[in-house]
This record gives sequence, C-alpha cells and structure tokens, in this order.
Amino acid sequence: MKKILSGTVAAIALIAAAAPAAAQNTDQHHYAGTGSVNVPFIGSLPVDYEITNPGAIGTILGEAGIGFGVGTRYIAHADAPNDSETATPTVNVVFTLKGTVNKDCSFYAGNNANARNIDFGVIGVRTGDNENVNSAFEMVGPATAEIETLTAGCNFNNEVVITKNNAAGLVNSAAGGYDTDEFQANIPYSVNASWTGVAMNAVTGGTGQSLNVSTTQLTATKQQGAWRSDMEIDIVAPAITNKGLVAGSYNGTTTLTLRAL
Repeated sequence: MKKILSGTVAAIALIAAAAPAAAQNTDQHHYAGTGSVNVPFIGSLPVDYEITNPGAIGTILGEAGIGFGVGTRYIAHADAPNDSETATPTVNVVFTLKGTVNKDCSFYAGNNANARNIDFGVIGVRTGDNENVNSAFEMVGPATAEIETLTAGCNFNNEVVITKNNAAGLVNSAAGGYDTDEFQANIPYSVNASWTGVAMNAVTGGTGQSLNVSTTQLTATKQQGAWRSDMEIDIVAPAITNKGLVAGSYNGTTTLTLRAL
C-alpha cells in the first residue's frame, strides 16, 4: 500500500463560498505508516496503519511512527472570519415620498368690479294711458341676466353656495307711500347656476350639476367633489302682473361662494 505520493501531482482545491452560508474551515490531521519495527526481546514487527484526525493517544502513536521512521503525517488547516453581521440575500429599501397640495377654489369674475355690476337698465312697466287700470304700471316682461365664466372649480370636496341679500329680491328702499293692495316695491328673482362636476366623495366622470335659489328662497347650498369647468349663472325676475311697481331704484346682491371643505 502506498502511503506517500511519489511521482504524481497532488491538486489542492481552494474553495470560497459564493452563496451565503455558515462559516466553515478545514482542520485535517492524518497519520499513516508501513514497514517494520525492531522491538527488543521480540524482534521485527510489521507496521501498517492509518490514523485520521486522531485524539491525544492517536497523535502519540502517529508521532511515534514518525520517530521510528515508518510513518508520515499530513496536516491541513484553513480558517476565515465569519460575516460581520447576518447575511441578507434580499434587501428591501422603502422610500416614503410625500408632498402637499393646498386646497383652492377658483372663479374668474372679470378684471374689475364693474364686470360684476349687473344693471337691468329700465325695468319696463305698462305706462300707456290706454292701459286697463288692472294692468297699469305692471312689468312689461321678465328681467333676465346671463353670466358665464370659463374658469371655475375647487380641487377638493367643496360646496357651492348662492345667497341673496334679501329673499324679497330687488328692493326699492325709497319707495315712499303706496297702496299695498295695488303696488309693491320689490321684484323677486331666481338664480340658477350650472356646471360639470361630481357628487360628494365620488370618484367618477363629471356630469351636469346645478344649484337653484327660487324667487322665494334666500340661499341654497350644494356639496360635491373636486371639479373644474365653466359655470353659467342665470338670473330671472319674472314679470309681475298682479300689481304695479312703485317708481324708483331697485337693488339687490347675490353672492356665489365656492368653499373647499
């Protein structure tokens, strides 16, 4: 049995773990021997042994074989430090992105206050001397106003509010004295706004929306989701045909409010 490599090549493979694994090391201690040993009073004794990774006694015997010239020894030891921390083959890094958009409502109402002064001019009444007494001084026809803006809306849940300053409509505050059975000093009017939007908290395509304040109402409110579109506002003062109008100046205000909630 050959115990020593002679005339051949011994290849040593160096292996480093490429994938995550626990630290390993090489610790090999081998003895082998063959031949004969002369023992006093006994004579020559044959020797043929292999000892792999011996304990204390095996090491003593292996070293003794070397001392008697019949054995050999092979030692291989390799070691490397383990990972500094537990290896993580997959790493998830979460980036939290944030920002803020301010709530806003917009309504283009012209370039100055004059654009918002709606003047009906002369509100015609029946002034002919050939009118029947039951028709004299009554309105000839309705007074109307049409307002349109191409830019209106809010970028969050919001409400549209229309409010008159007086439920009586346009009021003649200096009417003097008059027969209340035959005359009145106010002109009721309605306000209707229309636009394209969505219902409150709805996430869907916009559809036609409207808000109406009748001739007898003071205010009305509509809540809805974010929207942007043109808006049309129609003001109609129906003709008063049961009473005459007292002469004078008739005034009123209507406020449109867009309010983000």
